[in-house]
Amino acid sequence: MKSLIPWRRSMGGALEPFRSELDELFDRFFGGPESKGGELMQAWTPRVDVEETDKEIVVKADLPGVDPKDVDIAVSDGSLVLRGEKKEERKEEKKDFRQVERFVGQFYREIPLPSGTDPNKIAATSSKGVITVTVPKTPQAAPKKIAVTTKD
Repeated sequence: MKSLIPWRRSMGGALEPFRSELDELFDRFFGGPESKGGELMQAWTPRVDVEETDKEIVVKADLPGVDPKDVDIAVSDGSLVLRGEKKEERKEEKKDFRQVERFVGQFYREIPLPSGTDPNKIAATSSKGVITVTVPKTPQAAPKKIAVTTKD
């Protein structure tokens, strides 16, 4: 069968090392699979919701199956950083068939914070696989309402 993707056709020759290097670059950038102890590990990025109010920024990260003790939350260079690892607890049982589609491996997410946030008062809670991080704003960062007057 003929490939519809031109760069996936067998190129051979001088372009083959370039294609291999490019494939490796894409795997590293987009979190290609890695092998660890015979198991397939996948780097992944958790989904987040970011909400901003007058007083705070709330970040909710979906981390199902991740123990909150395995999550590191930090502020670095004006960004909120979430990182950690989802581990698989393995029970060896004799089975005829096994298929694993859940992500297991390290995760990393960086959310830029606007100026006027207070990194010393950040709080994080966990409930039902969702970690909620609350980043309060400083009083100086609160929006100032300006009245419009008419000249008539």
